[in-house]
Amino acid sequence: MILKSHIGLVQIFFSFRSSILNKIWPRVLGMMAFSGVVTYFELGLDQPVYTLTTIPFSLIGVALGIFLGFRTNASYARFWEGRQLWGRMVNVTRTFTRQLELYLVPPAGVNPALVSECRREIVLRTIAYVESFRALLRDEGTGAAGDRLDPEELARIATRRNPPNAVLEILADRLRLAWQKGWIHDYHLPALDASLTEMTSIQGGCERIKGTPVPFSYSLLIHRITAFYCLLLPLGIVDSVRLATPLVTFLICYAFFGLDAIGDEIENPFEREPNDLPLDSLTRNIEIDLLQMIGESNVPPTLVPVDDVLT
Repeated sequence: MILKSHIGLVQIFFSFRSSILNKIWPRVLGMMAFSGVVTYFELGLDQPVYTLTTIPFSLIGVALGIFLGFRTNASYARFWEGRQLWGRMVNVTRTFTRQLELYLVPPAGVNPALVSECRREIVLRTIAYVESFRALLRDEGTGAAGDRLDPEELARIATRRNPPNAVLEILADRLRLAWQKGWIHDYHLPALDASLTEMTSIQGGCERIKGTPVPFSYSLLIHRITAFYCLLLPLGIVDSVRLATPLVTFLICYAFFGLDAIGDEIENPFEREPNDLPLDSLTRNIEIDLLQMIGESNVPPTLVPVDDVLT
């Protein structure tokens, strides 16, 4: 995610790092070069080329702008839903850890250190769950989840198609053992299980976004119409804007190709593109919060943006 507190006038025109222009400039320059050729033949050599009126381009341009707006809105809705789901993940992991502090308590005659260590191990595996979930969304295996798991548990999740779901099973096993030992009251176990259920629901929502892209036929149609429109645009405006044809073509192509590319980029908000969600940072923040809640002193630092990009 690109983080900029303020965009000045100079940055508006000369900021190219992490800009969508880095992806579309070959197409924009290609269309601009073609418009230059059309302008040269029409005006420079006085060799009229087959031109069109501006009426069809005005009508098609309005319709194309509406289609691109719908496409961008649909992609942003997926982006925002993904951010809301991860916001819920932040909340439920904090709630789950607080519930452990409240409900997982030593009964009379039990060494409090044993219960405290059990609580700590469950929290560490909660962090492992979030890390494995982040890695699943970015197709990175199990990520750093193994740092918080026993070798047997790591081997268990390594063979699974869905590692974070396996970590949830490990968490459920730990809760069941604590309940069987009498460290969790019968009335409190459903509340802890409800937190695991909420994690499952959040994971399912993110997997739905990742596994169900915008229909390919719709995206392909938008790509084709945009390309044909920008390619034929110089033929429709050269008679009216004359020598400004390449400049006008550049501005219109930049707007249309840019909207098209932004829709593609944020369609799957869990990738590592500059405009995608900062899953690394969200995961690290959860890790820091949970470790501090159980009184750990060895806490990793907060991630900071690199070149205004937070991953």
